[in-house]
Amino acid sequence: MSVLLTSTIASPIGTLHMLTRGETVLALTHSGFSNLLSTLSPRELEEKITKTGKVPGVTEKIIDYFDGNLKAINSIKVKQPGGDFSQSAWVSMRKIKVGTMESYADLAFRAGSPAAVRAAGSACAKNKIAVIIPCHRIIKSGGAIGAYGWGVDTKIWLLKHEGALS
Repeated sequence: MSVLLTSTIASPIGTLHMLTRGETVLALTHSGFSNLLSTLSPRELEEKITKTGKVPGVTEKIIDYFDGNLKAINSIKVKQPGGDFSQSAWVSMRKIKVGTMESYADLAFRAGSPAAVRAAGSACAKNKIAVIIPCHRIIKSGGAIGAYGWGVDTKIWLLKHEGALS
């Protein structure tokens, strides 16, 4: 088993705190190291956690995304705990094209359970790898922006950055 790595990345939306195992991102948050630890299982909490300046193969892709290469984050490997529907929803979110938005109902359909609109919203809320798993691209069916764990202003900034809003 490899060592867990933590690092921080300066971004236009604030300092991002990242937790990885090798080149696989386990969590990405703007709310600090303690929030990263809350994503770990008791077994993972017993593992060695090392702070690093950069995670090769990951940090530069996130920086490239914020510098305008919007597809740079698409190849980043991710892994987070969650039930079958959440896993399917997170995979589906990564298939939403940059510069577009889809509704929670669209996400439920993509994830294989068209009636699970509330579950789609829950998958967005539980997403610990925001930006890379782009839950910011999910909006309400009527076109309203909807909620976002990092704040609505950040969601709007990300959607403008990607060209989905002007």
